[in-house]
Amino acid sequence: MDEQQHKDILHGVTLEMMMNRLLTKHGWEGLYGRIRINCFAKNPSIKSSLVFLRKTPWARAKVENLYIYLKPQDRQDHPLPPG
Repeated sequence: MDEQQHKDILHGVTLEMMMNRLLTKHGWEGLYGRIRINCFAKNPSIKSSLVFLRKTPWARAKVENLYIYLKPQDRQDHPLPPG
């Protein structure tokens, strides 16, 4: 996926929105299984994860990439009806 497409998918999506969608889809154990970051395994919380991810570019990039590879209907808060 080229950089322009990557930015289009993330346009208007906050890190907190990404984390909430990923947690809904995978849960903390699932996130830790996909991205080995201790803040997903030891006393996980949205708040502590956001603090860490905002300070750690490599970890944030991994979260963004996982979010990008979600199916489109899983990325949206309000999916469009089929058809």
